[in-house]
Amino acid sequence: MRHQRAGKKLGRDAAHRKALYANLAGALIEHGRIKTTVTKAKAVKPLAEQMITLGRRGDLHARRQATAFLRSRDVVHRLFADVAPRFKDRPGGYARIIKIGPRAGDSAEMAYLELVDDEYVAQQREEYAAPPAPEAAAVEEEPAEELDAGADEGADDGDDGAGEADEPEGLDEAGAEEAPADPGKSD
Repeated sequence: MRHQRAGKKLGRDAAHRKALYANLAGALIEHGRIKTTVTKAKAVKPLAEQMITLGRRGDLHARRQATAFLRSRDVVHRLFADVAPRFKDRPGGYARIIKIGPRAGDSAEMAYLELVDDEYVAQQREEYAAPPAPEAAAVEEEPAEELDAGADEGADDGDDGAGEADEPEGLDEAGAEEAPADPGKSD
């Protein structure tokens, strides 16, 4: 009998279970929301909230304790720099479990485990959902503006705009059409 034995075993040995908890808590801190089974979510929620409490404390010992559990300096940095300051006025209850129904493959009950701070979750969703195309478009617009500025500068230097650029392609100076060069023939 397992009287007075807290926590679920999840069908794993102790080392595997500890690694699972560390990975799930790290993913929650990094992404703000994770999709997992209800049992795993219930098991990792208190541990993730303990990590956020360490982040709120903010001292060196708390950072070392979080690093020992989470095993990733990047996640610990994000915890102390981004996540914990958002919950500085909240006395607890940093995460919530939202049940979403059974998984198609094995009918396991699934849930979202997410941080309560709606701003943070929304920001994370935007970061991962936004395609990188708008950034590339913004980069392409800048040179176009520079070209327009260059055209304005060219008009100020006294050039009336009449030059070789105004002649249509394929015409020589006399206005007669030039024969296009044959790309297959070399002289």
